Amino acid sequence: MTYAIIEASGKQFRVEPGRFYDFDRMAVDEDGNVDIDKVLLVSHDGATMVGQPHVDGATVSGTVMRHLRGRKIIVYKMKPKKKTRKKRGHRQELTRLMIDSISVNGKVLAGAASTTTAAVADPAAPVTPAAAEEE
Repeated sequence: MTYAIIEASGKQFRVEPGRFYDFDRMAVDEDGNVDIDKVLLVSHDGATMVGQPHVDGATVSGTVMRHLRGRKIIVYKMKPKKKTRKKRGHRQELTRLMIDSISVNGKVLAGAASTTTAAVADPAAPVTPAAAEEE
């Protein structure tokens, strides 16, 4: 399993290709591509590359699925015995990003296309029914 830890929106995220994540609002149109080069760690087939502070030549590319607003958060402040109460609500502006690939020095380590081709069985291999294998 290949994953990367990236820094985006002032936070750190563990991302994998083929999954989507919600980041703070990015100034990119929907269906636009985003390349994130602040990659702190890349793990691929048991090998781990740790940056100091970033991994050289590592990028994570993704596609913006849509812009949305997060869940409402209620902020309630009260001072007892003073009759002071404040109730405020907030909804964060978010961008949903589908991670397409993780690459280091131009070589794609993992991507949505490579994971789907790995899951498909070899078409030249013979197919045997499950009932024949049991007997």
